[in-house]
Amino acid sequence: MDVVDMAMPGAREWGPLDLVLVFTMWAVMMIGMMAPSASPVLLLFTRIQHERHSRVSTGVASGLFLLGYLLAWTGFSVAATLIQWGLHSAMLISPAMIGTSPLLGGVVLIAAGIYQWTPAKHACLNHCRSPLGYLLNEWRDGAGGALVMGWRHGLYCTGCCWLLMLVLFVVGVMNLLWIALLAAFVLLEKNLPRGRWVSHATGLALIAWGSWMALGAWADI
Repeated sequence: MDVVDMAMPGAREWGPLDLVLVFTMWAVMMIGMMAPSASPVLLLFTRIQHERHSRVSTGVASGLFLLGYLLAWTGFSVAATLIQWGLHSAMLISPAMIGTSPLLGGVVLIAAGIYQWTPAKHACLNHCRSPLGYLLNEWRDGAGGALVMGWRHGLYCTGCCWLLMLVLFVVGVMNLLWIALLAAFVLLEKNLPRGRWVSHATGLALIAWGSWMALGAWADI
């Protein structure tokens, strides 16, 4: 962590190297957070691939499926890097990568909470919770098929969790406790029997937290 802190850009204007460093940080962080939640569908894909006796080995196909999944989250990392660059340029995030505007932080939390109740969230969560139908109905043979299937599953997963990941801009991008909590929550949300209720309860908590933060900031203006 000390090495990461030394490498990250400070309060100065960012250059190309700073963007690369921040993107690398986000990409590694997303891979570390989201790979565990992909393990159930990856095991299911591996089992189906093995039973189909494809010309592509099971290990290669599974690796390509995981690669496609992680490429989707790498795309999110590009977006998160650009958002952080914009916040940095507007002086809305500290060199320690913590949001400096309680009002903006409250808005982000409220948006994340509301999203937990939306049809888009439910559609993506249902896909992540029950991927068997997707694997059976939209199966693609070959190495390219495995990569595309992983990529498309990753897009659903990104659609399910992207606003939750933006909460890191409020609590601290490199806050290890919150990184671990979010990773654990995503895993539980996808695998607990009442995952939708978990989403709803979390949404209400985020809305309440964000409202408290935004109202406090508004009162100080």
